[in-house]
Amino acid sequence: MKTAFMVAEKPSLAASLANILSNGHCSSRKGMNGSCSVHEWVGQFKSETVNFKMTSVCGHVMSFDFVGKYNSWDKVDPAELFSCPTEKKEAVPKLKIPTFLAKEGSNLDYLILWLDCDKEGENICFEVIHALQYARSINPNNIWRARFSAITDRDIKYALANLVKPNENEAKSVDARQELDLRIGCSFTRFQTKFFQGKYGDLDASLISYGPCQTPTLGFCVQRHDEISTFKPDPYWVLQVIIKLSESLELSLNWDRNRLFDKEIANSFLSLVKDHREAIVVSVQNVEKTKARPLALNTVELMRISSSGLGMGPHHAMQIAERLYIQGYISYPRTETTSYPENFDLLATLKQQRNSSDWGDDVRKILEKGINRPRKGHDAGDHPPITPMKSASRNELDGDSWRLYDFITRHFIATVAPDCKYLSTTVKFSVGIESFSLVGRTTIDPGYTSLLTWQSINENNSLPQFFQGDKCNISDVKLSECFTQPPDYLTESELITLMEKHGIGTDASIPVHINNICTRNYVNVVTGRKLVPTSLGIVLVHGYQKIDPELVLPTMRTAVEEQLNLIALGQANYNAVLNHTVEIFRQKFHYFVSNIEGMDQLFEVSFSPLSATGKALSRCGKCRRYMKYIQTKPTRLHCAHCNETYNLPQNGNIRIYKELKCPLDDFELLSWSTGIRGKSFIFCPYCYNNPPFRDMKKGNLGCNSCTHPTCPHGLNSNGISSCLECDHGILVLDPSSGPKWKLGCNRCDVIIHFFENAHKISIDPEVCSECGAQLIAVEYKPDKSKLPNDATEMVGCVFCTTAFTQLIEKHRAVASKPVITRTRGHSNKSRGRGKSRPPKDKMAQLAAYFV
Repeated sequence: MKTAFMVAEKPSLAASLANILSNGHCSSRKGMNGSCSVHEWVGQFKSETVNFKMTSVCGHVMSFDFVGKYNSWDKVDPAELFSCPTEKKEAVPKLKIPTFLAKEGSNLDYLILWLDCDKEGENICFEVIHALQYARSINPNNIWRARFSAITDRDIKYALANLVKPNENEAKSVDARQELDLRIGCSFTRFQTKFFQGKYGDLDASLISYGPCQTPTLGFCVQRHDEISTFKPDPYWVLQVIIKLSESLELSLNWDRNRLFDKEIANSFLSLVKDHREAIVVSVQNVEKTKARPLALNTVELMRISSSGLGMGPHHAMQIAERLYIQGYISYPRTETTSYPENFDLLATLKQQRNSSDWGDDVRKILEKGINRPRKGHDAGDHPPITPMKSASRNELDGDSWRLYDFITRHFIATVAPDCKYLSTTVKFSVGIESFSLVGRTTIDPGYTSLLTWQSINENNSLPQFFQGDKCNISDVKLSECFTQPPDYLTESELITLMEKHGIGTDASIPVHINNICTRNYVNVVTGRKLVPTSLGIVLVHGYQKIDPELVLPTMRTAVEEQLNLIALGQANYNAVLNHTVEIFRQKFHYFVSNIEGMDQLFEVSFSPLSATGKALSRCGKCRRYMKYIQTKPTRLHCAHCNETYNLPQNGNIRIYKELKCPLDDFELLSWSTGIRGKSFIFCPYCYNNPPFRDMKKGNLGCNSCTHPTCPHGLNSNGISSCLECDHGILVLDPSSGPKWKLGCNRCDVIIHFFENAHKISIDPEVCSECGAQLIAVEYKPDKSKLPNDATEMVGCVFCTTAFTQLIEKHRAVASKPVITRTRGHSNKSRGRGKSRPPKDKMAQLAAYFV
C-alpha cells in the first residue's frame, strides 16, 4: 500500500486535520523528537487506497544565519555582514525537525503539505521538501499543497480533493526578506550596541537594535512625540449663545463662523448679538440618513479594534486569533481581503449562530427578513475575510479568547445585517445678523448597531421639536477664549493604520514590529494603549534623522516590499533584488559609521557616562581602585581609572564575596545568585571576560568552571562528582551559599540543597571507595546538629553515606520542566575533582530523597 505523507504547521493543527480527514478513526503516537505527534489511518487518495500519515513541524524548520565565525560580535567587523556567507540552520535544533521528517517520511509515495496559506507557509513548504529530500528523492509530480482557509470538515476535505502545487516564487520572496533583515539588522545592531553600551551607564538596554521595519515603526511614534513637544498653542475665540427652552433645559448654539483668531474682531461680533434677547428659528431641516454596515473583517482591522476596543495588544490578539483558528472557531486570521467571494455560503455560516444566547435573536430576525449581501470591499486574492466557522459559548472559551471571538462573530453578523437608519435634524437660528445652528440625530432603525453597540446613534443628541419662526429666549451671550490643542500620542490602532498605509510589514509581521519596540524599551504603552517613546527611542530616531533620514523613513522599506512582491509574482529576479538592496544598505551603513558622532552627541545629552553612574562595588585588580557597578541592562562593572568595562552574569543579584581575591589577577571575587533556592556561583570579573585557561569559554559561569589546579575557589577544589542529569556538567559546592548550602551543576540547572544551617562545609581530600565521588566534611554547631547521635562533625559521601541522604534535596534552578531523574551507566572518566559519576544504584538511592 502506498503512503501519503502529510505535514501541517503545528502539532495541534495536525491533530485537528487528522481527526477531520480520518472521520475520527486515526491512531496517534508521539514522534521521535517528543514534540510532534504522528497520526495514521487508511483512506482514498487519487482513486486508490493509501496509508495516510499526518504529522507537523513547529513553525519554520530552518532559519537564515551567518556561518559559524561571523556570529562572533567581538571578532567580526559588522561591515563584513553585508557580504559574508549565510546558511540555513535548524530553527530549533533541540527539536531535530529535519531528522524527524526524514525518518517519518522515508517511505512516502505522495507528499501533501498543509502549511498556513500565506507566503511564510509557502516558504515552510519548501523547507519541508528539502528536509525530506535528504532521505530520499521525491518525484515533483507527487508533491502537493493543500489550500484552505478554515479548519472545518467542508474546507479541509475540499482542500484534499483540490490540491495544487507549492509556489516557489512566494517562498523565494520570504527567503529574500529573511536574508535582507538578517544582514541589515545585524550589521547596524552590532555596531550601535558595541559603540554605545560601553560609553553610557544609564542606558537601560541590553541591545540597541535596528530593523528595516522596526525602525520606521518607531519613527512614527517619535514623529508624533515631536509634534507634541514642539506644539505652541494659539488662542482663539468662540461666540456662545445659550437659549433657554424651559426651567430645566438650556441649549448652546453652534456659531456658524466656528472660531476667530483675532480677539478684536470677535468682540465686534459679540457687540452685534449681546443686546438681543431672542434667537429666531430660520429653518428646520430633517434628512433621513444611513450609516453603512461594516466591511468584512481583515487582519489589520482586527488588530485595530482589538487594541482600541478590547484593550489587547496586536501581538496578543493575533496569538489568540491563531489559537481560535486551529481550534476551528474562526477562519484563517491573516488576510488582507475585505470582500467575500460570490460562492461563499453566507447563509449557512449565519445559521450556525441562530441559537446563541448572546446574539441569536438578532440572527433570527436577519434570517426572517433575508440577509443583506456584504458590502464590496478589497479582494487581495489571498483568503476570505475573518469569519466565525462554528458557534461557541462563553463556557467554551477563556476570557480573552471569548472577547475576541465575540467581536469577530458580531462583526460578521453585522456585515449581513441592515444598515443603521437615523434622522438628522438641523435647526438654523438667527441672532441679529449672525447665524447659529443645532444638529441632532434620532435613530429610526438601529440595524447592525444592535450588534456593534459602540457604533450606535447617541440618543442624547436628539433635539426637541422646533418650527420655523419660533422665538427662543437667550439666557446668556459670551465670548469664550480657547486654545488650540496638540495631537495626542499615537495609539496602537493609529500606528497600525500608518504602517498599513506606508507598507511597513505585513499583516502577519505588523504586531511583531510593534511588540519589538515595546519590549526593547523604545516606547511605553500607557493608558488607552497610547505609545509614548522613551528617551532611548527618541534619541535613536533623532540620530538617524541627523545622519541619514532614509534609515527611519518608511519610504525605504516600502520600496523593498514592492520588490519582494515582484519576486512573489515571478516578475523580478531573486538575486538581482537581493544584491541591489544589500548594496544600497551597505553604502548607507558605511556612511552611518563615519558619521556616528552626530548620534553620539545626542546620546551625551540624554545619558550619563559610565564613570558618572553606578555605585562602588569591588576593587580593580590593576589599579586597586573601586569599580562602579552599573545596574542598568546589561549589568556591568566599570573602572574609571583604567577605562575598562567588564560584563557580568545577567538576571541575578551581584554581591562582593568576603573581599577575597582571585589568585590569577588580584580582582576581588563576586557572587551571583537568583535567590536562596536558585542558581548561584562565585566568579572573578576579569576571568569571566578573559578566560585564563583554554577549556574555559568567555561568558561561561565562574569559579565553578575554572580549572586552576590549586585555587581554593575553583572546580578542582570544590567539585564533587559528575552531574546526575547532563553529560558534561560537574556538581560543585558553592561556598557562598551557607547557611543554605548547595551543590550546583556548572552546566545545567540542577541544584542539590543539603545540610541546611550547617556551620561549615568543605571538600575532604579523600574520595568515596564505592562511587569515586569526593567526600564532604560537615560541621554543625552543638545546638543545631542534624547528624546521628547529635554529632557535630562528620565526613561522608552524599551518594553513599546513609546518614547524609535524609539531609539532601534536589531541585531545578528554573521552573522550566518537571525534574526527571535519569539513571545512566557507570563512567570511570575523571570529571574535575569528583573522580567519577556515581554508579546507577547509588543514583537511584539518592533519587529516593529528591524533591
